[in-house]
Amino acid sequence: MIMTNAVMENILTRRTIRRFLTKQILEEELQTVLEAGLYAPSAGGRQGVLFVVSQDQEINKKLGRIKKKNSNVRMSTDTVYISKEQPSIADNPSIINAFYDAPTVITLFVPKDFLYGPYDASAAAENMLLAAHSIGLGGCYIGSAWDSFRDPFGQEILKQWNVRTDYYAAIHVLLGYPKDEQAPKGKARKEGRIIRG
Repeated sequence: MIMTNAVMENILTRRTIRRFLTKQILEEELQTVLEAGLYAPSAGGRQGVLFVVSQDQEINKKLGRIKKKNSNVRMSTDTVYISKEQPSIADNPSIINAFYDAPTVITLFVPKDFLYGPYDASAAAENMLLAAHSIGLGGCYIGSAWDSFRDPFGQEILKQWNVRTDYYAAIHVLLGYPKDEQAPKGKARKEGRIIRG
């Protein structure tokens, strides 16, 4: 038996969304999600994660295609897959945009020389996804974000965004309004994952 409250309910009901409406999210919704990211824990309180927001459909589409091309994902099988309800790029080879046409893409950049940068970005991304869910947005976590910038277009975008050269892209957080009224079903939690020492 677990204790329940609004925070736990939000955690237990959040799902990854890969199908988005084309409508852009509201500015106050974006600011709410960003604030949640800014308040995530960070090693030593360094607050080293940089958040770059792109709501440019063409840029997001191109970077999403570069990400797909550079991902080298192993395709799913009938028994091993990411999602049957909302397929990922590993589930469906016809999906060419690894950002799933999300109207807002936030890229989390971390210092190249800081060991805990990726962990700080992960904590921020989780805060953002939970905040997004709590206000009715859909969200998706995309790792290995540096793949999206591994070509001349990606490098040009980094310059356009004025991203510091001593930082690299760790994670993308995709945001938008879910296309489907019903969220994907959650997978049953696997047994035997908690060990008491």
